[in-house]
Amino acid sequence: MSPDRTVTIRSGPWERARIDSFLGQALIPIRLATNGTYPIVQSVWFLPDDDALWCATQTDSVLARRLRADGRCGFEVSADTRPYRGVRGTGHATLIREEAERVLPLLVQRYLGDEPSSLGDWLMSRLDNEVAIRIDRLTVTSWDFSERMGAS
Repeated sequence: MSPDRTVTIRSGPWERARIDSFLGQALIPIRLATNGTYPIVQSVWFLPDDDALWCATQTDSVLARRLRADGRCGFEVSADTRPYRGVRGTGHATLIREEAERVLPLLVQRYLGDEPSSLGDWLMSRLDNEVAIRIDRLTVTSWDFSERMGAS
């Protein structure tokens, strides 16, 4: 992500460059909260790019249906191991069908690497029914308990 007013840092110890670095290196799914009758949280792969977070899902998924109805969402990217640190925030999601062909292969490569895999093949076989999710207008908060917990 490049410095831009479309990303607002609300609070936390990290400057924009450290947030970008964390998100760029994090190979854990983003937890994405969406609105509906009840809020739900779903974990999906993500890619930081162009002052936005990109994900992909099937066009008819619960996640896609919820984001079509209400693009507001919350998110968190944090490790489950010590020391606890991460980035969370809010944004606005837009579904972009024509970007799925670009985004899904990038997600598969980011999370599965270059080695052939049955999961990667299966995901790519569903590309015709995939939609990219662009989350922008980000407001973020960082946290880092490394000093309190001892950096690992």
